[in-house]
Amino acid sequence: MKLRTCYLQLKSSLMLTLVFVICFAYLFTTASGQESEAEEVADIKMPKLGEVLTGDQIESFAQLALKNIQTEYPNKPGNVVVDLASVRTPKEMHPAFYGCFDWHSSVHGHWMLIRLLRLYPNQKLETVIREKLNQNLSAENLAGELRYFEEKQHKAFERTYGWAWYLRMVDELEDWDDEDGKRWRENLRGLEELLVKRTFDYLPKLSFPIRTGLHGDTGFALGQILDYARKLNNAELEALIVQRAKDYYLGDVSYPTRYEPSGQDFFSSCLNEADLMRRVLTPEEFSQWFDRFLPTLKDGDGGNLLVPVEVSDTKDGYIVHLAGLNLNRGWCMQGISSSLPEEDSRGQLLKRSAADHAEMGYKYVFSGNYEGDHWLATFAIYLQTNVAKK
Repeated sequence: MKLRTCYLQLKSSLMLTLVFVICFAYLFTTASGQESEAEEVADIKMPKLGEVLTGDQIESFAQLALKNIQTEYPNKPGNVVVDLASVRTPKEMHPAFYGCFDWHSSVHGHWMLIRLLRLYPNQKLETVIREKLNQNLSAENLAGELRYFEEKQHKAFERTYGWAWYLRMVDELEDWDDEDGKRWRENLRGLEELLVKRTFDYLPKLSFPIRTGLHGDTGFALGQILDYARKLNNAELEALIVQRAKDYYLGDVSYPTRYEPSGQDFFSSCLNEADLMRRVLTPEEFSQWFDRFLPTLKDGDGGNLLVPVEVSDTKDGYIVHLAGLNLNRGWCMQGISSSLPEEDSRGQLLKRSAADHAEMGYKYVFSGNYEGDHWLATFAIYLQTNVAKK
């Protein structure tokens, strides 16, 4: 009996030792792999702002999205649980946009891949990108996304950040003469129509704009939805956005730039607002409004807005937001400067600052850490491909 007891204890100890060795080997291999990946991405030559992307750069950006759009976990769902039946996996809830940690990141990851296909045809990964997009953006999957949004407890799901990115993706596909693109665009139509309807329902009730460096920022969403409305010649939606933008922001003066950024911002609410208003006002009206909004800029003083932000920890999911802030500032500065006269010193200052912010932001896009890897490439492509030209 004692021998049997000793045998069992020895067997148990050996099993525990084996498990420990396997776990240690896994952790060591994973860590080594991450280190190798970090070393590999460190060699990626990032573009200067305004440069056309090279084949290697296109592939590197695309790979970040391709690795994540069909990776279900980790995941941060935003669903409301009302009963046991509503406890579902991310893919059950979102058959198209279940990857990339959260719904909106998945959506703008898909947008980025579509934009790269459009701007850079015949790229090395074109076949792979089309295959993945055909899988995710099927009619069946998009019908599943619509069913989720139609559930009454999800009326405010992804309002308005995710809505804006979804409509940006529709905007990207609307006039693309491509067989796959036309099919994806049609598949997006059902949820698109629901989100437009909800925008009409929501904005008249939103008495005050949401001013934040995070997802809820009203200025960002209105700018994206306005671009969409104009691309689709939706005059009623355009009129609503223009009117609400004026209601919210036309009287703003002397924005307190010293209060930006907060510690986990990925948006400049100040510059999002200005980037919206340059879309809403005539160039002359905008120049005058912008002078009241940032009165010291004509003297070269933009406060904290002109200082690119370093990121102290790319493994912290909130602190790494600041990498995106650099990219967001850069694209807003591009848009704003495009609406100012060529000789306007403010525009020249913003162009230089946009380049500085791009250089800083690009440093963190390929960190090798999932906290930034699942979304930062989108912001970089938005900036580098100058969506502001719209």
